[in-house]
Amino acid sequence: MGLTLMRVTFSKEFPGLGEKIKELRKASSKTVTELAAEAGISANHWSRIEREKVQDLPIETLRGIEKALGAELGIEV
Repeated sequence: MGLTLMRVTFSKEFPGLGEKIKELRKASSKTVTELAAEAGISANHWSRIEREKVQDLPIETLRGIEKALGAELGIEV
């Protein structure tokens, strides 16, 4: 009998997260396009995240952004 995977999700708001990501990007020597590629998302999606136009941000995407920026955003799940 095989294992069935179950995904547990939750919702939590992080005010100012987009602005924090934007500040770290500006302090970086990389372009939005470079950072987004490293995070595994499009540059357009990255910009929407910075402007806080994204309602749901998967933890995998957040971790990709942290890795691209070389910084932890202090969000634990």
